[in-house]
Amino acid sequence: MSIQRFLQFLMACTLALGLVSCATPQNAGDTAAATEVNDPLEDVNRVIFDVNLALDKVIVRPFASLYGELPGGIKDSIRNFLRNLKTPVILANNLLQGDIQGASDTIGRFLTNTIIGLGGLFDVANGNGKGIAYRSEDFGQTLGVWGASGGPYLMLPILGPSNVRDTIGMVPDYFMDPITWWDINSDKDLPTGIAIGRRVLETIDTRSRNMKQLEDLEATSLDFYATVRSLYHQQRENMIRNGDEAEGAPIPSVNFEIEEDGNGEPKAALIQ
Repeated sequence: MSIQRFLQFLMACTLALGLVSCATPQNAGDTAAATEVNDPLEDVNRVIFDVNLALDKVIVRPFASLYGELPGGIKDSIRNFLRNLKTPVILANNLLQGDIQGASDTIGRFLTNTIIGLGGLFDVANGNGKGIAYRSEDFGQTLGVWGASGGPYLMLPILGPSNVRDTIGMVPDYFMDPITWWDINSDKDLPTGIAIGRRVLETIDTRSRNMKQLEDLEATSLDFYATVRSLYHQQRENMIRNGDEAEGAPIPSVNFEIEEDGNGEPKAALIQ
């Protein structure tokens, strides 16, 4: 497959990251009604949402279903490795937020999982959930920590739910990624292939893990678009606070990713 065709495939499947990051096994319809989101472009956003959802069903879901047939240990190793690759961007945002403890945890996780966890294939740092848990950080969250509001809600073509703040934040994150600079300064296709492959795997892995939850969410929501919009808003606000209750801002009662407990049974857990 050529890089051009791979790029087309990537564009078609990354929308699932936005959709599944909002998946929840709870009564999402009630949640959507309880949260007001600034959405002045709703008519346009709904059209884009419908197109994205159609692409997800035609392209992403079949690949995610096949991926879901892999043994759990292999899928966990893929996710662990992809998370380890995000360390430079996460660390940069930890520091920009003045989160010294978060930066220390990020460095500790990276060193432990890279050295002992065979290049990040195994999450040794977190062990059985009693160590240093993975927590993602991006520049959209950093802007939120600095006091920037989300601004109008946006449904981006292919990329899915966002807002003005988080969309702007994608640019610094792109340039904080060492693979970006490797790609810019290389005359080979290898860095581009790695970046694309990473994005595709992230999408398929996340979509696969939330297959049933997303289907249930769509089936039980009176307005699937409004539900996704509401859950995205709550998820981002909670991630900016790192799950800590802010004065006058209660912690959302919804969860956004399905993990597994120690017995291999699904349990709800916030994406971090």
